[in-house]
Amino acid sequence: ELCSANKTWVVFQVQWSSCNIFSTQDHAAAAIAKAGIPVFAWKGETDEEYLWCIEQTLYFKDGQPLNMILDDGGDLTNLVHTKYPQLLKGIRGISEETTTGVHNLYKMKANGTLKVPAINVNDSVTKSKFDNLYGCRESLIDGIKRATDVMIAGKVAVVAGYGDVGKGCAQALRSFGARVIITEIDPINALQAAMEGYEVTTMEEACKEGNIFVTTTGCTDIVQGRHFEQMKDDAIVCNIGHFDVEVDAKWLNENAVEAVNVKPQVDRYTLRNGRHIILLAEGRLVNLGCAMGHPSFVMSNSFTNQVLAQIELWTNSDKYSVGVHFLPKKLDEAVAAAHLDKLCVKLTKLSDKQAKYLGLSRDGPFKPDHYRY
Repeated sequence: ELCSANKTWVVFQVQWSSCNIFSTQDHAAAAIAKAGIPVFAWKGETDEEYLWCIEQTLYFKDGQPLNMILDDGGDLTNLVHTKYPQLLKGIRGISEETTTGVHNLYKMKANGTLKVPAINVNDSVTKSKFDNLYGCRESLIDGIKRATDVMIAGKVAVVAGYGDVGKGCAQALRSFGARVIITEIDPINALQAAMEGYEVTTMEEACKEGNIFVTTTGCTDIVQGRHFEQMKDDAIVCNIGHFDVEVDAKWLNENAVEAVNVKPQVDRYTLRNGRHIILLAEGRLVNLGCAMGHPSFVMSNSFTNQVLAQIELWTNSDKYSVGVHFLPKKLDEAVAAAHLDKLCVKLTKLSDKQAKYLGLSRDGPFKPDHYRY
């Protein structure tokens, strides 16, 4: 693939695997393979097949190992660090897409196990404030509707987490007429939710009221057995956080009286108390398992960041020590600027007098790194 930044051309040889056992769209993978790019992925992989697919991307056909990692969730990063550490010395950098994957990078840095410079793509403004917020705002409802065709208006929807993903999900559910309840651990996010008019309470309380449950936290043990037992009949439970650890699907499989696969990625469990739970995508990402994921336009923001991060790490590797870094603000703004024409946006240009008054360049960057959008 050819990419350009600041008139520097970089040639990347690419091999792909998926970041989730349900995330691959087979027709898209087939089109990529037809173009001559190796793809090791299909929708509905087992966990063992998923790991096998990732391992196939470590070496290219000529026997050369990978020298860059573009990751989504951290599984490739973890695999190389734990199982194939001999490859680390040849890797110039990692770019990571997701909140979960970035959290993993910071944990690795803190405990001394991270051995390669990494760029946190997730916290680029044009990723987290667009993909996480606006992408989830559309793809969550798409997944729930395709899976269940449930009428959302009038329902009580419980959203676990009020970060950027949770904000988008809460907005979407409210716009369809649901009464939305938020659960949160962070007092700042909880206050934000309350100021937006949402009820904020604990899962212990919310589990008794909800008809639809959406986890968005990236953490484990959000919906557990004791919560399932108190839910209303035919409560719909799904996850859009990242891994399948937020919803305790294992408890359902071990404790339900009956499990019926209604259709692909839709399972209805009968509990001992006679009530039923409808679990979507086995507790994995509902927007990928039950729908097509985010619309391509918002993903273009994220993937532009990924490409720029890869180019930055390759061409300016001397600037990046082992650790977790951010893309320069100027590049973040460039990603946004590249998408304005598609939306017919006309951008105001600072005059020389205005730029001098603000102490800025007329061409940006327009905000300091600490600015919160």
